[in-house]
Amino acid sequence: MRSLLNRFFALSLWLAALNLVAIAVLVGAQVSSRVLDKIMTWLGFEPFSGVILSLAEIAGYLLAAASFLALAGTLKAGVHVRMTMLLSALGEKARRRMEFCALGIGALFSGFMTYHACRLVQDSWINNEVSTGIIRFQLAYPQATVAFGLMALTIALVDEMVSVARTGQMTFGRSELQVMPGGEE
Repeated sequence: MRSLLNRFFALSLWLAALNLVAIAVLVGAQVSSRVLDKIMTWLGFEPFSGVILSLAEIAGYLLAAASFLALAGTLKAGVHVRMTMLLSALGEKARRRMEFCALGIGALFSGFMTYHACRLVQDSWINNEVSTGIIRFQLAYPQATVAFGLMALTIALVDEMVSVARTGQMTFGRSELQVMPGGEE
């Protein structure tokens, strides 16, 4: 089961990275087109005038997708912002209870958001909602990436709750010790 979950979280991170690469490629193509137009104008030729329609809207959707898809993987890597100094000041039992409660609240909130994000995808699909830009596409597609990212985060939070309940530590606790004051090994 651990291997399957790790692959699932890695897939989520890879999908986030692919969204960022898509943004870079699209913006790079647009910038290159503008540079080529300037060069052609200087040389006395007719400009190419290559424009990527709805670039800002598409990049916005890709960025939202990347942000939500990366949530679970970054949590599992231990790079989310946490109150490490506060937790290190607590005793072992209090720290364990605090982490378990925080993870539980996070899992409930993330589950709530996942449910409503999935409902939004369903409503957008049923009502055939499309984007407002020049290039029109189903809004259910970018919304589905947000819902998938939230679902992955919910699973990651529940997985961390199980880890804290069983072992008393988060799965990334070892990497976190290296960044705590005096925690270098």
